[in-house]
Amino acid sequence: MKGLRFVWIAPLLMAGLVACESVQTTGGGALGLDRPQRMMVSADEVEQASTQQYNEVIAEAKKQGVLDRDAAQVRRVNNIVNRLVAQVGVFRADAPAWSWEVHVLTSDDLNAWCMAGGKMAIYSGLIERLQLTDDEIAAVMGHEIAHALREHARERVSRSMATSLGVSLASALLGAGQVGTDLMSQVANVTFELPHSRLHETEADQMGVELAARAGYDPRAALTLWNKMSKASTGAPPQWLSTHPSHATRQQELSIASEKVMPLYRAARR
Repeated sequence: MKGLRFVWIAPLLMAGLVACESVQTTGGGALGLDRPQRMMVSADEVEQASTQQYNEVIAEAKKQGVLDRDAAQVRRVNNIVNRLVAQVGVFRADAPAWSWEVHVLTSDDLNAWCMAGGKMAIYSGLIERLQLTDDEIAAVMGHEIAHALREHARERVSRSMATSLGVSLASALLGAGQVGTDLMSQVANVTFELPHSRLHETEADQMGVELAARAGYDPRAALTLWNKMSKASTGAPPQWLSTHPSHATRQQELSIASEKVMPLYRAARR
């Protein structure tokens, strides 16, 4: 029976593998980011879903009265983001034409994000609780913009789809029940998802530092930012169980990257 199962499972698995395409989402920039990415879902599909979700989040924030409450804070964030967005063409020729948009959400959470296509938000708690400077806000938003430029959301969705396909096919092949499937999903997550998520964070750190430098913001502010984040997140899980690099690892890599892009910062400040 297992042999018969394999007869129809193998073509499905091959079809899933063929459906993945290798793409180069961005240019390497000064730091030389040059990693091809495997995608199973189109950029348009991810952007459409992201826009729909973004609209729902913004509508809910407006309903709750937490959208752009502090006009001065909103102007400050917009000025910083506009300078960063002016540099995205260095990495992608199509990115300057994206419908970029940023809002400030009143919340104590230490959070910021940028969805596919350039829709982003930063939470007031991140700015106020950590007393962020303009350079540090640029480090935050440069990092989030980098995730969008690199299409990390699309890559994660594609990887999840590929993993789910593999688990489903393997379960059918082996005759595994729900418990077996759940266990296999967890193993696949720890083995494949977490290391790549840390890779995404490292890429966003490096590209974000370069964006900030090109926009005239001190790239070394990323170091002070993550020092503040480290103090605010005492008790975080160890690196191998986290989707983010450890603070020590992050500081070391950011120090190297920021020094490499200092000439870009100095040129932008002239």
